[in-house]
Amino acid sequence: MKASELNELGVEELTRKAAELRENLFNLKIRRRAGTLESTSDVTKNKRDLARILTLLTQKTGSSKAQRRSAEKSKSASGPASPAAQPAQTAKEGT
Repeated sequence: MKASELNELGVEELTRKAAELRENLFNLKIRRRAGTLESTSDVTKNKRDLARILTLLTQKTGSSKAQRRSAEKSKSASGPASPAAQPAQTAKEGT
């Protein structure tokens, strides 16, 4: 798959295509381990296509996975703590 073809696709289409390639890569790896894969170069080609798509998604969305994670962490650190995160009080504390 050429990068020029992928540039024409939208974010939703690229996301869908990435999911398809991930599933295909999983199946290829299983077939390789089982010994039924005829061409092992298919795994490499699939990995490269997936990398191209993920690179384009990063460029189009303007943020990488690491940047999104750090933004989520900073939001959760500055926000109020959830009730589940606070220790439970016992009835004996008052006595």
